Amino acid sequence: MLQNTLVPAIWLFLAAIASAAPISDEPITTAGNNIGYGTGGGIAGLIILILDIIVIIEVLQSNRPVSHKVLWILVTLLFPLVGMILYFLFSNRAAHKTGGSYEPIP
Repeated sequence: MLQNTLVPAIWLFLAAIASAAPISDEPITTAGNNIGYGTGGGIAGLIILILDIIVIIEVLQSNRPVSHKVLWILVTLLFPLVGMILYFLFSNRAAHKTGGSYEPIP
């Protein structure tokens, strides 16, 4: 079940990474101080990417319905910073933890 939801999420993630570099009509040159050009955000972008990956893993491991998982992942991938903030503020994470509702069979 997890593998069926994980494969489309990975493809969406790879598409988001591929489109992260800025589009410019000017050719990229190696002369001068061009460190960080075309990397999609530098250090701040890397931090946001890591936090978005954490959000996606947390969503995939939750006990939400599949449609809600897909929606949260799409929001996070399409709007990385805003989606991450919305998830942490409004997702009711405590109610959807997988380990919190375990009851052993007597």
